[in-house]
Amino acid sequence: MDVPAGWRAAAVVAVAVLGGSLTLSPALAAEAEVEELQMPAWLTRDGKQQPLAPGAQLKSGDTITTGDGSRVLLRLAEGSAVKLGENARFELASLAQTREGGRQRFSATLELRQGAFRFTTPPDEKAKSARNIEVKFPTLTATVVGTDLWGKSAEGQEIVALIDGKVNVTRRGDAPVAMTEARTVYVAPPDAPPRPVSAITLAQLNAYAQETELQPGAGVAGRMGNYKIYAARTPNQQEALAVYERLRDAGYAAAIQPAVSQGKQIYQVRIAGILSEADGVAVAIKLRVQLGLQDVHVSLQ
Repeated sequence: MDVPAGWRAAAVVAVAVLGGSLTLSPALAAEAEVEELQMPAWLTRDGKQQPLAPGAQLKSGDTITTGDGSRVLLRLAEGSAVKLGENARFELASLAQTREGGRQRFSATLELRQGAFRFTTPPDEKAKSARNIEVKFPTLTATVVGTDLWGKSAEGQEIVALIDGKVNVTRRGDAPVAMTEARTVYVAPPDAPPRPVSAITLAQLNAYAQETELQPGAGVAGRMGNYKIYAARTPNQQEALAVYERLRDAGYAAAIQPAVSQGKQIYQVRIAGILSEADGVAVAIKLRVQLGLQDVHVSLQ
């Protein structure tokens, strides 16, 4: 729904006083959660986009989009991890947990429309539940069984790298290909037949993995982060709101916090949950360069 500007400003300040963040979405049962991320990143739900934040509760149908230099770590409700690299577009198309004969069954359809991702099931979780997971690329589908899998879609080429476990890969119009050997790769070039599954070196596998790994000191935020980035401190509520909206449009999960300075009411626009001072400095530099915000500093307070 659309909210008039005056109401929106009042809502921002009221929610900030309570220590929360502005949201128009109803409460929901989480099917996945954001553990950590390097901003900028966005969540699209029901056609509406908002910045992604640590601790965000996700559900079927949500789409995550990452920006330049971004990374995201999601934790699915059954324990598996999903990591996304920069400039990715990834949809949690459907997630479901059921019980069959006393054993938990997890089903999911995940859609990688662009960028790199990694899906990892912890060893202890593999034994606890059966899995039926499909990862859909633009032209192929990977059916996963308790697997550590890396994949990428970029410039028309699609890659599936098997780190551990097994996966069946089916490209549209082709017969399924079974991948059962660890450290192997399937490559489907644009406008050409897929290449035969082949072994890859540990160095190449590590290079793939680095595309989706969080980078300490590069702007990581998480639920346990104590540092904060202050992008504005002003007595002008409308000025604070303008900075707040610029940050959120750019994929930074900012909030407005009222405070008193020298006996006067001010409004602080801040990004919380930053893991370290180095991470905060990295984000502050981005905000100065990309958004032209010069009064930016990092603090534990």
